[in-house]
Amino acid sequence: MSAVLDHPAHAGHDDHAHGHPHGWRRWVFATNHKDIGTLYLLFSFAMLIVGGILAMGIRLELFQPGLQFVNPQLFNQFTTMHGLIMVFGAIMPAYVGFANWMIPLQIGAADMAFARMNNLSFWLLIPAAIMIVASFFMPGGAPAAGWTLYAPLTLQMGPSMDAGIFALHIMGASSIMGSINIIVTVLNMRAPGMTLMKMPLFAWTWLITAFLLIAVIPVLAGAITMTLTDRHFGTSFFNPAGGGDPVMYQHIFWFFGHPEVYILILPAFGIVSAIIPTFSRKRLFGYTSMVYATASIAILSFIVWAHHMYTTGMPLTGQLFFMYATMLIAVPTGVKVFNWLATMWKGSMTFETPMLWAVGFIFVFTMGGFTGLILSMAPIDQQLHDTYYVVAHFHYTMVAGSLFGLFAGVYFWGPKWTGVMYDEMRGKIHFWGSLIFFNVTFFPQHFLGLAGMPRRYADYPMQFADFNMLSSIGAFGFGLMQLYFFFFVALPMMRGQGQPAAQKPWEAAEGLEWEVPSPAPWHTFETPPKLDPSATRVIG
Repeated sequence: MSAVLDHPAHAGHDDHAHGHPHGWRRWVFATNHKDIGTLYLLFSFAMLIVGGILAMGIRLELFQPGLQFVNPQLFNQFTTMHGLIMVFGAIMPAYVGFANWMIPLQIGAADMAFARMNNLSFWLLIPAAIMIVASFFMPGGAPAAGWTLYAPLTLQMGPSMDAGIFALHIMGASSIMGSINIIVTVLNMRAPGMTLMKMPLFAWTWLITAFLLIAVIPVLAGAITMTLTDRHFGTSFFNPAGGGDPVMYQHIFWFFGHPEVYILILPAFGIVSAIIPTFSRKRLFGYTSMVYATASIAILSFIVWAHHMYTTGMPLTGQLFFMYATMLIAVPTGVKVFNWLATMWKGSMTFETPMLWAVGFIFVFTMGGFTGLILSMAPIDQQLHDTYYVVAHFHYTMVAGSLFGLFAGVYFWGPKWTGVMYDEMRGKIHFWGSLIFFNVTFFPQHFLGLAGMPRRYADYPMQFADFNMLSSIGAFGFGLMQLYFFFFVALPMMRGQGQPAAQKPWEAAEGLEWEVPSPAPWHTFETPPKLDPSATRVIG
């Protein structure tokens, strides 16, 4: 039963009296949350392709032992830029795009709180992206210090390092503006009757993520600004020759870096928490505990940063603290996985494409979580540090976590955005191809790491050849599946090719977004919907 008593305001309102712009002005001067959400999603997919091309270059070089295609310097530029582009250019903007599209719809708001700031936060990304990609063409090539930008390597890079620092500052400003917008929208613009504990979990996860972003982006900004002053203004924050400490950079960076990992995954938790109940035809098990678990993960993420630094000469007491704190963060994550499984238990489950992505997410992300638990143990991590085991671990969380969550959301809400249904068979081909090729790519890397293969090396001895070849074949397959998604799933939907989507394409879906027509009109909820005060919450 719907929790909405009255929803008079989702008439189309697409007429010119409401100032619906057309042509390029609609996009350049966009203040509508749906248009800006679309811009974010298109930008992030373009950056995913750029980052993916760099990944293909990495795997092409590692296909066989010996130097084939790129020299070690260019190889390290590829690894550095692949990481920066995927994290800051692909995954983060994609989730901001989801937030722009879905949060006003889910909470019954007419738009985001600060429409013009929303426009600025998107358009800042374009010069930043151009600057970061153009660094390949600067003297000395792109930054090659790893995506973590560790000193003292960053102090020795060419002018492209300054371009990279400037681009990260701009992207950080964009993230902070987007986060402020989300927080104010969620706290001040909910429909009457929608208390915080009736909100959809996607809105909850983004509210918590936005606070995380505001807390840690300035920390990254501080670290890279100190790097900049070390490079040009005679300071010695990280330069040992002047009394600085390179390890201090690692502490500052990872104080940003570990919450950043959860910034990239928490919105995916929200998407999966919307999909699992829909296709299990049950209410979400333990809504309240899911909210508290999300908040707990965010809080604990601030006290685990130095588990990335067990090999820096940390005292034993420090190693023990960070080891136990890291193990502790597995508890709220485990609560989430348990609640998803409990929701599916004895549900009337069907496996449409969004559900496949969500179940695949749970399976593969849990594997990534287990390898993270292994790496949390200091004595084991000291053996596996900077090996391909770590590469496999964070790709299981970042790709199988963040990216699978994004695809689940696209298939789930895409019909609401475009007004047409995707082709179910093509969606399933995309899912199974991605899942299989992903595991072919990254599962062998666990064994490479256990055997001692270090990461960021352009060459390797013969005993690592077979697993590297297998990993490269999987990577090429995985890349092709994403092109398949774009040309055979996303493009037809954007062009309106396909079966018209019903207002509620998923019979058991709950939430205000399913109370508006498909495609969602340009203006929605100009008059806030009235919620049934007796309803326990708006979604399952």
